[in-house]
Amino acid sequence: MKIKNLLILAFCLLSIHSIAQDAQPAYAIIIKGGHVMDPKNNIDGVMDVAINKEGKIAAVSKNIDAKSAARVLDAKGLLVIPGIIDMHTHNFAGVEPDRYLRNSYYANMPDGFTFRVGVTTVVDAGSAGWKTFEKFKDQTIDRSRTRVLSFLNIVGEGMPGGAFEQSNEDMDARKSAEMATKYRNLIVGFKVAHYNKPDWVPIDRAIEAGKMAGNLPVIVDFGGGGLSLEELTMKKFRPGDIYTHTYGGGGSGREAITDEATKQLRPFVFEAQKRGVIWDVGHGAASFSFAHAIPASKAGFWPDVISTDHHGGSMNSAMKDILNVMTKMRALGMSVPAIIKSVTWKPAQVIHHEELGNLSVGSEGDVTVLRIRKGKFGVYDQMGQKVPAKEKFEAEATIKGGRVFYDLNGLTTPIPRVANGLPAL
Repeated sequence: MKIKNLLILAFCLLSIHSIAQDAQPAYAIIIKGGHVMDPKNNIDGVMDVAINKEGKIAAVSKNIDAKSAARVLDAKGLLVIPGIIDMHTHNFAGVEPDRYLRNSYYANMPDGFTFRVGVTTVVDAGSAGWKTFEKFKDQTIDRSRTRVLSFLNIVGEGMPGGAFEQSNEDMDARKSAEMATKYRNLIVGFKVAHYNKPDWVPIDRAIEAGKMAGNLPVIVDFGGGGLSLEELTMKKFRPGDIYTHTYGGGGSGREAITDEATKQLRPFVFEAQKRGVIWDVGHGAASFSFAHAIPASKAGFWPDVISTDHHGGSMNSAMKDILNVMTKMRALGMSVPAIIKSVTWKPAQVIHHEELGNLSVGSEGDVTVLRIRKGKFGVYDQMGQKVPAKEKFEAEATIKGGRVFYDLNGLTTPIPRVANGLPAL
């Protein structure tokens, strides 16, 4: 009799456990009632987005039952997009003095500057080279809640500034390619920056490394050596290679995209874009001028990618953050869908991480909820030129992998509790 009672009790417990499992919500979170804009999938309308317990996009549909999720984020009247990718940042923060952007006080750990502006992924633009990447990985990549990817500098030391970045002897294509191959899930290409000699050595070696590592792209911050920007983009670059600081130049031997005499956009810029060259804003502290951006926009030219070049010198200047740069491009007349594509799907394609930057079922569950505030605003460049803006992008909430890392106004119900910096699913 006792055995029979025990068997009945065990059966009841198993049944209760099974019922409890069945009763658990199907989704970790639903972002409900927002205007979804997903350039990859041509979605542009009011939809719901569901993310599963594995942190992946599970559904995008007109009406997903709110009761089927553990949490609901009310996005009514807001813009819902894939998590923003900032494709040009500097995050190799450290403790070495006078080392510019390599293991330095001048670079920034990402988490304090990403989620609050809707960024879920950053791509460090060459702060580390093959000699220093593993230290960068240990200090920043492995310790950040933000997803951190990297372009590897063709200079082995990375970007410590000064003579380090002029050293041809430290530009090793083979060792750079080997490091990129070792960490192919993290390293997305190669970087050339701040080179001031009148030769193509670093660019040739970076492209060689790119070919050796499986045709990875090269991103170039053109130096002051007086070389031709047209030759770089029309002859040296392969389709998929990237020119950053698109609206900079025009001084110290650095050519601009506008003609110095006529102040008009130079025709090869369109030609290079047609052949697959990627034009990246890369705003920075001193690499964006309305003197170039206004004529370019009037000519109908828009960048492929919007990024910040975020570091200690740019974050409080005319650049500020990715949303301010997006606002700046909107003030110039760039359409909202084009702006959203330039910070989501296009950079994901450029860095060959197509699991990001879209809301396809199975993609990473990264979602940014934005408000487009209307009013009277102003954006300016490092030269002090101001342009009026009627719309401004603001981040309301940021979700990475199904977890709400930022919620400005408590739109999520219930509010996620946080343990050790990681919000609950």
